[in-house]
Parts: sequence; C-alpha cells; structure tokens
Amino acid sequence: MADASTTAPRRFAPGRTVLRREVLHGRPWMEHPVTVVHDDGSSLAVLLQPGSPFSFPDHPFGPHPWSRFDRWSGSSVLQVQRDGESHAAWRFFDLRGVATRWYVNFQLPVVRHVGPGGGGAFETADLGIDIVFAPDGRCWEWKDVDDPDLMVASGRITPAERDRIRAEVAAVAARLDAGTRWWTTWDEWHPRDAPSP
Repeated sequence: MADASTTAPRRFAPGRTVLRREVLHGRPWMEHPVTVVHDDGSSLAVLLQPGSPFSFPDHPFGPHPWSRFDRWSGSSVLQVQRDGESHAAWRFFDLRGVATRWYVNFQLPVVRHVGPGGGGAFETADLGIDIVFAPDGRCWEWKDVDDPDLMVASGRITPAERDRIRAEVAAVAARLDAGTRWWTTWDEWHPRDAPSP
C-alpha cells in the first residue's frame, strides 16, 4: 500500500483560497486568506486582496505587530515565492489595478500544507528587512534595515537566524546590482488575470 504522504498532492489548485500563516517559534501567530494564482510545486504565487481578514491566535511571545488591524486594505498584492528561498517578490497594485511597485519581502521558506482539492495553508514568517523598487522595477532601496537586530533584542529570532537573513539579503542585493530579478516573468501580470475558483 502506498504511503499517503507520498501520494498526496504537493500543489495548491489555482483559484482556491488558502491560508497564509505566519509562524513564530513553531506556533501560528497570524493568518489570513489569499487566492492561489499559480503553483508548480517549486514556486507559489498568491493574491492578497483588500478585505482579507486577519486572525491572530494567542501566542506566548505576545501580540503580532499587525494585531491592531482586522483586515488588509488599500491594495492588491501578488506574492511570488520559490521553494527553499528566504525571500518573496511582492507586486503591489492600487485600487484601480495600477502596479505601483515591486517589493522583496525577506521571510522564512514556505511550507505547504495541501488539503483535499488543492486547498489548505502555507506557513512562513516575516524577517523584517525589505527591498522596495521603483514602479519600473529598476531602482531599489532598503526598508526596515534595523529590524533583524530589533528582532534579536526582543527574542523573536536568534543571532544565528539574523546572520542567515543578512547572508540572504546580501545575495539578493548582489543579484539586483547585476541586473538579475528572477520574478521578471510576472512583470506584466495583473489582478484581472487571477484564476476563478
């Protein structure tokens, strides 16, 4: 008899709603629904839409930094992440659907929990520091550069985790300086292209 863990699908079905879950110290800290745009088993793209409700499970670390908000507002965000990498590329769109910027979000590698029919949840955790692009995707600048140190001071991450974040940041920055963005295939994507359930 085949092992169910090897026969279960690893991919989310496009158009399905899944939970994006932030996990801290092995426990859920925040979650909200997103729509699956693409999943080929090695990269995952989801759409965060205005009105997506946030929930914040009780956590021994304390409240999530976004706990004062009850939902996402102001923009749609395409979030594209590749398996095993500690960053994702986010494309922001205003309420008219006009792309406003790319954004590199440094985060823990995605872990999928795929359920029957291609639904479920995926886990990650924000690592603080970010890179923000001009609308044309060429010029970039740092955002929240001191966050990893603050996270160490608060006990949210360890010094070793901070050092791994900095290594990832340096590697991504070097590729950007060389003119390389792996997510250029998504430059022309628009929220109207999102698959239906």
